[in-house]
Parts: sequence; structure tokens; C-alpha cells
Amino acid sequence: MAARAAGSGGWEVVKKGRRPGTSGGGRGGGGGGDRRALGEANGVWKYDLSSPIQTTSTLYERGFEKIMKRQNKEQVPPPAVEPKKPANKKQPKKATAVTSQNQKQGPFRSLEEALKALDVAALHKELDKSQSVFTGNPSVWLKDLASYLNYKLQTPRIEPTLSQYPHDYPFSLVSPELRGIIRELLTKAAGSMELFFDHCLFTMLQELDKTPGESLHGYRICIQAILQDKPKIVTSNLGKFLELLRSHQSRPAKCLTIMWALGQAGFANLTEGLKVWLGIMLPVLGIKSLSPFAIAYLDRLLLMHPNLTKGFGMIGPKDFFPLLDFAYMPNNSLTPSLQGQLCQLFPRLKVLAFGAKPESTLHTYFPSFLSRATPSCPAEMKRELLGSLTQCLTVDPLSASVWRQLYPKHLSQSSLLLGHLLKSWERIPKKARKSLQETIQSFELANQELLKKGSGSNEHVVTCDAACKGLLERARGPRPPWARLLLLLLVFAVGLLGHDFRSHGSFQASLTGRLLRSSGLLPVGQHVCAKLYSYSLQSYSWLQETLPVCGSHLLAVVQPGLQLAWTHTIATVSFLSAHCASYLAYFGDNLAGFLQRVQFPEALHQLLRSLKELLLLVYHSVLLPVWHLLLEALARAQEHCHEACRGEVTWDCIKTQLGEAARWTWLCLQDVTVAFLDWALAMISQQ
Repeated sequence: MAARAAGSGGWEVVKKGRRPGTSGGGRGGGGGGDRRALGEANGVWKYDLSSPIQTTSTLYERGFEKIMKRQNKEQVPPPAVEPKKPANKKQPKKATAVTSQNQKQGPFRSLEEALKALDVAALHKELDKSQSVFTGNPSVWLKDLASYLNYKLQTPRIEPTLSQYPHDYPFSLVSPELRGIIRELLTKAAGSMELFFDHCLFTMLQELDKTPGESLHGYRICIQAILQDKPKIVTSNLGKFLELLRSHQSRPAKCLTIMWALGQAGFANLTEGLKVWLGIMLPVLGIKSLSPFAIAYLDRLLLMHPNLTKGFGMIGPKDFFPLLDFAYMPNNSLTPSLQGQLCQLFPRLKVLAFGAKPESTLHTYFPSFLSRATPSCPAEMKRELLGSLTQCLTVDPLSASVWRQLYPKHLSQSSLLLGHLLKSWERIPKKARKSLQETIQSFELANQELLKKGSGSNEHVVTCDAACKGLLERARGPRPPWARLLLLLLVFAVGLLGHDFRSHGSFQASLTGRLLRSSGLLPVGQHVCAKLYSYSLQSYSWLQETLPVCGSHLLAVVQPGLQLAWTHTIATVSFLSAHCASYLAYFGDNLAGFLQRVQFPEALHQLLRSLKELLLLVYHSVLLPVWHLLLEALARAQEHCHEACRGEVTWDCIKTQLGEAARWTWLCLQDVTVAFLDWALAMISQQ
């Protein structure tokens, strides 16, 4: 802000956009002079240095030197300025040269030296003068503070992001006394903080256009002091600052300066920092010159705030999935090293995105996860997507119903997910297996319908169906081996009974016999056995009487048809052999010539030769010996039948021989069983 002396001698507030020397009062000797704010005057670089200025004993007086030269008698200047007017006439050219030299290179090698040389008492005195002159205009006080600090803290310029320094640099170097002065003034001018922040930011951008320009430590200190207490000055106007950033997109130094200034709002509060990053830095993440600072800022922000609960709810699906694509999709605008850094940050970003209640929010992320899990996606991204999909299904019950709706149109993605679930089934919590089992059963029905329709994605349907069957088997669990258990129980019971009978000498004296008699089961069992024996004899006699009659009747009925079928079969074979032999011979001869003319690949020739050798080996080693053994067995059986039946083979003779073979088999089985029982009893007795 500035003030202008009117013709009546009063002070009038004018717009801050007015440049010094443009008003009419600057041209006439008695028309009243421009009165600029101390904040604008302290930066001597804002004046036209073509005409010499007089040296002053204080910075405050230097700022008002031009005004005091032009003032009329009726204008009353500030009391501290008038006695110093004679001193302003000394060596103007020398002062101009010194000032220009201070602008080109900082008088201090480091900011630490500049802060040590800063006279805090003089700053306090100048701020008191500014408040006394511009009473009720706090924006002028703040600009005076920023201009004074920036003028006094001149060092060689450094890169705009201050990446080699701590996050609170340069404010961390400020002494407690100076901090108290800054905070006191910010408290008095609380209503002008937003305008002051804009002033500092735009002044920094203007300085970047100058070659060489000033270092910007004073404005940086003021920005950090403002945003430590009031970060919402930035976060409530993110749209405005994003437009400012885009308007300077061709100037990376200005963009990085803007991003640094806005990023100071996040170090005191994770929520505000995420707002800045999502609203300012995420939209420019693909720009080559700005991406490194954006990712470094996010890394520093999450490192400073390990308690992520304060940032829950800030990242939604709209912001999360672009980050996922930046982190894992190949050939995007990020370099591999930046992608690696973003991948390392991604687990914490997932925690922030899923929020405090993932069991009620994950189903909103499931569709986007599933649509990206294609068979052609990169391996790292596929691993991340399948893990996230599994987490959605096991944590949020609604994810399964969302999957059912998406299944018919996402068969390839679902086949990958089903295969992953089959491999990791043991790691899935038992509470989630029941809902997954119901979902997979519904998929199995859908697969059957899709297979019947014969859709174009049959390959994926078959894969999904096989994975569903495997998952259902895993879900039902392994079936108990009932057959083995029954066999083991039978062997144990037989061994126990045999040991009981053998140790007591007989069944009547054994513990089993006495137990059966005392319980009354032995008479009942004997009665049941007698009944079964009598029924068996009756059944056998009935079969002896009925089976020959039924067999004769069946033979009489079936024999004519069988003879006719046999006659027709012989006639058909004779006809085919008579008429097709020449054709078969011709086909065989031509096939050999055709195979010689056609040039098959060498691999196919090798495969055919290998197959031929394999078939010959099987024929000579297996089939032919088995055939000879079978013929020998049949010949021996025929000789045995002739010997047993004394040259006349009848049905009664064959029945007798079969009965003897069955009895011999039964005796062999008994011998084997007894031998096994003896071995089992011996093993039990040794125990």
C-alpha cells in the first residue's frame, strides 16, 4: 500500500498497483509527491536507479527520500524523517553503486551469517514507525516486514525447492527473538494474511524474472510463518493456485517456487498437506521437470506424519487409481526411478485410501481393481491388483456381490483372480471362505449357462470353470478315507478276535464268547446264522432247478437271431474284402508316394520316427508276449478240460471244474488270511 499527499495536505490511500513516479504529483514541483509503503520502498531495487538517491542513516528514511524531496511546505512529513534530510545529499552515486552491487550478489556467503548480522532491534524500530505512519493499514506493515527481511538477508541464490535443506528451512534458522516479532505482527494483522501470502508469492515470481535477482529468503520466512498457523489460506484456494501454476508451466523455476510455497501448508497438518498434493501436485505429476519434486514432497510428507489416521478420507478412488497407474504401468511419463519411489509409497497410500473402515469402503474400489487385472498387465501390477482384490473380498462382504454382477463381462480378469484364490486359499481367513464359497457356486452355474450358449470367450469360461471346481473342492475340505478306515478297523477286529481265541484255546472259553453269552447275543446270532444257512441252501437248490431251464429257454429264443447276425456279418466282411482290397492296395501305394513327395518339417519327421519306434517297442515288448501267454493259457485250459472231462466237454463237467476252482481259490484266500493274522498277532504280542 502507499499514500499520496493531496493538495490539502491530507493522506489518501491509493491502490497498490500504482507505480512510483506515475502520478501527476511527481511531475510538478508543488503538486504533491507519491508516498509509497515502506515495504515497497525498502526494496530499493523497485526504484528507477538512473537518478542518484541520497544516502540515509536508516532504511526507513531511504524509502521516503524521494517523497521528502517533493513535499510542499503545507505537507507535514513524519517527525523522524525531517531532521535527516541534510544527510541525504551525501555521495548519491556511491550509494547507488553499492546498492546495485548488493543486488547482483549477496553480501553474505550463507543465510546463517546474514541472520547473525541482522539487527532485530532496528527491525522492531522500523516496524513501529510503519505502524505509526500507516495506522489501520496492516497490509502495509506486513509488506514492510517482508521487504526488510528480504533486503537484509541477501545471499547467493539457491535452487527453488530447497531440496538439500530441511523441510522448515529457512524458518528453522530464525532466532526466537525474531520469531516473536514476526508472530506478533502476524497476530496484529490477522485479517490481511491471505493478501500478504499472495504478495509474497507474486513478489517471488517477479524476482525470478530478473537477472540477477534477489535471493528470496525473507519472503520464504514470511510464507512459512503464515502457513504454520493458517494452512487453510492455501487449501481454501487450490483452484486459483492451480491456474497460477498452469499459467507458468513453461517456466519450471516459477512452477517449483509455487509448489514449494504451497507445500509449506502440509508440514504442520497431514490433512492440509494431502489436499495440497492432490490438488496441486498430482495434476502435474506427469511433467518431467515437476514430477521429482512432487514425489519427493509426498515422501517427506508421509515420513513426517507416520500416524496416517489423520489423513483418512482424503484419497478416494478418483485420486487413487491414477496413482496406481503412475506407479505400475510401464512406459508412462515417469522415469523408472520415480516409479520405484512411488511404488515404495504405494502401501501407505493404500492405507490412506481405504480409510478407517475398509470393511465398508473396499467394495467401491473393487470394480476398478478388477478391470485392470488383465492377463497382459505387467507382473508387478498384476501381483498388486490380485492382492488388493483378495483384500477386498476378505475384508468387505459387499465386494463378493459386486463381483457377481461384473463376472459375465470380466471373464479374463475373473479367471486370474480365481486362480490366485486357488493358490492362496489357505491364507484366506475362515470367516471369508463361506461367502466366497457361495460366490463360486453361483459362478459355476453361470459357467454352465455360458458354455451352453457357446459365447466367444469359451477359453476363459473353461478356465474359470476349472478354477471354480478346484476352489469348491478346497472349500469342502479333504474327504475322510472311509474305505481305508473300514479296512483298518476290520483288520484290527479280526486280529483282536484271533488273539482272544488263541489265548483262551477256544471260542467258548474266550472273552468274546463269554461276553456274547452273557449279553444274550450268542443264541440270537446262532439262530440268525441257522436261518441264513437254510435260506442259502434253498436259494442254491432253486438255482440248480431254475438256471438250466432258464438258460435253455434263453438259448432257444436268442440262438436264431444270433445265427442270422453272424451270417450277415460274415457276408459283409466277405463283400468288403472282395471289393475293397484293390482300393486299399491302391491307397497304400499312393500314400507312400505322397509321403515321399510332400516335404514335412524335420521336426515332424523326427516325431513320426520316434512314434513309430515307440509303437514297435510296445508291440514287441508288451503286446506280442501277452498275446502268446494268453494263447498258451487258453490251450492249457482246453487240455485241462479235456483231461478232466475225459474227452467229452459238457456243462456239468464245466460246472464241476468251476466249483473246484472256486474252492481252491477260497482255500488259498483262507491260507493267506491265516498267515496275515498270525503275523498281526505276533506283532501285537511283541508290543
